[in-house]
Amino acid sequence: MFAPGKDVSRLTYFGIFTLQHRGQESAGIAVSNHKRIASHKDMGLVEQVFDEDILQELTGDIAIGHTRYSTMGSSNLQNCQPIVIESAKGKSLALAFNGNLVNAKELYLKMMKDDFAFIGTSDGEIIARLLGFYLERDYPLIDAIRETMRQIVGAYSVVVLARAKLVAFRDPCGIRPLFLGKLNNGGFVFSSETCAFHAVGAELIREIEPGEIVIIDKDGIHSVVGREAICSALCIFEFIYFARPDSEIYGRCLYTARRHMGEQLAIEYPVSADMVVPIPDTGRPAAIGYAKQSKIPYGEGLIKSRYIARTFIKPEQRQREMGVKLKLTPLRRELEGKHIVLVEDSIVRGTTTKGIVGLVKEFGGAKEVHLRITAPPYRYPCFYGIDTGAKDELIAASRSINEIREYIAADSLGYLSIEGLIKAVALPKEHFCLACFDNNYPIPIEQFEGGKFSIEKIRS
Repeated sequence: MFAPGKDVSRLTYFGIFTLQHRGQESAGIAVSNHKRIASHKDMGLVEQVFDEDILQELTGDIAIGHTRYSTMGSSNLQNCQPIVIESAKGKSLALAFNGNLVNAKELYLKMMKDDFAFIGTSDGEIIARLLGFYLERDYPLIDAIRETMRQIVGAYSVVVLARAKLVAFRDPCGIRPLFLGKLNNGGFVFSSETCAFHAVGAELIREIEPGEIVIIDKDGIHSVVGREAICSALCIFEFIYFARPDSEIYGRCLYTARRHMGEQLAIEYPVSADMVVPIPDTGRPAAIGYAKQSKIPYGEGLIKSRYIARTFIKPEQRQREMGVKLKLTPLRRELEGKHIVLVEDSIVRGTTTKGIVGLVKEFGGAKEVHLRITAPPYRYPCFYGIDTGAKDELIAASRSINEIREYIAADSLGYLSIEGLIKAVALPKEHFCLACFDNNYPIPIEQFEGGKFSIEKIRS
């Protein structure tokens, strides 16, 4: 956020609070007053990490914030963002990053040989230290970013606080979202999602283009090409699960797109049932769509605890499994003896879904559960910012749909087709990365090795 004269730390707090769904492991804010960068970050949710006293200490005109969902490096304090790189030459910077570097291990090994000093083990720190290296050697800011972009391979949407400037840049395929907005009373803001603009009193200007660098300073907004765009390949999971339903991408409201997914599911996988029930919260728009198209009554059959984080993006498998029991409670009076259509956004590992089907049948008393999924079978790992782990962790990679149905104990199972998904979002297929469904990776993944903890393994 670039907003001279405004309470930027508080506005940034509101912004990252709105983006809490994108990561619940840690949170942080860095602020510049043009002379120095002050920051605060810690493990936990935004409201746990910050209080009034901390926000009052973070004074300045420019700020960036971050909520972390770890895809490279452990979930610990050393890997919290924003990452601050101090400089004796007055060229300090703070950086926040969403995505995943395919060549993180290769770059880390090379940089260690060149005597780079690392605090943590995240790929975000690799980007920050590369950028700091070039700034220390008196590269102009744009040239330093271009050189950094030339070396990093993968998915990245990055914001940088560099003393008197706020900068954003995006990978040449635009895999992770990034938007530019204008504050209603002056100033500009970048965000991973448009839903945060409402919270801070901003209006959407446009999306940051693949390969673009955007610089904001006292002279206004400047845009240059960092790397030539290779393609437009936004992660389709932003539409299916990750982004909030009140966000917009490519001019499409995600709530509407998810409702259309449910309508298409009802066309592709009809069933005779008594009630359509969503798995809250991301399954709700699709369940409404399924009910509308199928003429089956919609109802709430699962109550979600408002105090538990999203199950899919918890870092450890045991936490995911326990999360199901703590997160959802079945409404037995609504479910008992009924044939239920249960609508979910996706099945990745299968353990969460198995637990939910069990809840609905055993504790809810449902006679039948017909599971409908708004994503196609998730068969291939993501290397671009979703922590799906290795291929052998993905249930659809090694089992047929009927075998998955048997494992999760559903009476029937239907996945939305890729064609149906594209029809629902009403955008060209070429706009998206669908690699987790079709094994067609827009950025080469040959350099990826060692998994999420590859850098820890080097240091141990």
